Amino acid sequence: MESELPCDVLVVGGGVAGLTTAVVLAERGVRVRLWTRDPVERTTSAVAGGLWWPYRVEPMASARAWALRSLDVYEGMAARPETTGVRMAEGVLGETGLDDVDSWAAARLPGLRRATAGEYPAGPGVWARLPLIDMSAHLPWLRERFLAAGGAVEARTVTDLTETGAPVVVNCTGLGARELVPDPAVRPVRGQLVVVENPGIRTWTVSTGADGALAYVLPQPGRLVLGGTAEEDAWSTEPDPAVAEAIVRRCAALRPEIAGARVLDHRVGLRPARGTVRLERTVLPDGRVLVHNYGHGGGGVTVAWGCAEEAAALATR
Repeated sequence: MESELPCDVLVVGGGVAGLTTAVVLAERGVRVRLWTRDPVERTTSAVAGGLWWPYRVEPMASARAWALRSLDVYEGMAARPETTGVRMAEGVLGETGLDDVDSWAAARLPGLRRATAGEYPAGPGVWARLPLIDMSAHLPWLRERFLAAGGAVEARTVTDLTETGAPVVVNCTGLGARELVPDPAVRPVRGQLVVVENPGIRTWTVSTGADGALAYVLPQPGRLVLGGTAEEDAWSTEPDPAVAEAIVRRCAALRPEIAGARVLDHRVGLRPARGTVRLERTVLPDGRVLVHNYGHGGGGVTVAWGCAEEAAALATR
């Protein structure tokens, strides 16, 4: 499909927010095009660790509702992990008590319990079985699902959301919304990861540690993803060797078998943080509709499907 051909909705942004929104719309019979500056494999979403859990995403009440809806979807996808990149995996949320999650997630997370001292020697933690998404497989699968539903993907850089010509535009540009909207409330939170050979670890661990330093160990197919950082207002996408060494050191303190694991890759992503997610519909002076769906912080994967369904409803009402 060429860009000049008609569509009902244009989705701008090829990360997980844009792809899921486009899939929801296309599978409801809407004619959809998706414009993305970068191939899905090079979006910020591609760098995400992929563990389902609300992180740096507000307002929390809405985020929990979006997350629980997304949990429903991911649980279904986990029946075909080799295809979708989604599987259910067990692990420990460190420095977390049952009281922190009972009120909203306990009913949906069977097996949620306190971690034993053997499972998490560093202190209190919660043992949980959560979706763990391999983004290197999941994003291309979403793209193919969208195309199979009749959608079209185009490599396009948008400089003005109001001049696309489409009757409805859904803005899923993440950090790009800072300049494109413009919305100075959108700010980067830099995350650095180290990918190493997996020495046999099968469960994940997330810890904030006594000093508040973030550490997580996520077993993905053929590798182990180690994180991370949360540097506010940091724009550099170049890996910092000293930061990488600190990440490996913190993760090895959690799982000693990581020490000496061969490093495969270094990755950096800029989370699109905002005081609250912007998910709203506006009508332009000429009557066309602009729907915003951005500002998901570190929770884009976690809330993707809940936000996508709400954005789709706003785009088609």
